[in-house]
Amino acid sequence: MDNEIHEFLLRHLNGIMNNDIASYHETTAEDLTLYEWWVTPHRLDGLPFHEFMMTANESRGSVFGAEDKGKSRFDLSNLHIQHYGDTAIASYTLLISTSSPDGVKVAAHNESRVMVKFNGAWKV
Repeated sequence: MDNEIHEFLLRHLNGIMNNDIASYHETTAEDLTLYEWWVTPHRLDGLPFHEFMMTANESRGSVFGAEDKGKSRFDLSNLHIQHYGDTAIASYTLLISTSSPDGVKVAAHNESRVMVKFNGAWKV
């Protein structure tokens, strides 16, 4: 396991899961483009999409990707990291577990992140 990339990825995802826009900006390139098939089949460009989602989720007491309100946590299943110099690719299944009055619900999303080191700092 590539600890440097793994720790960066966890910091990036924790920022999203904690609805922490400042942390998200620290770990994300301004020219971000991505596909999140479980959100929309279309490409998403730039940071405003996630900023809006994090702000909306925080106001309703939820986290990005969770199906319900409640205490949440995330795990990365089948994490595979490919590291090539100043570029790395992580692919995994993101498991978001959320407690509810009916028990724990788990949402699963297959994802990949491409990370590039800019001026000594990793960015998605």
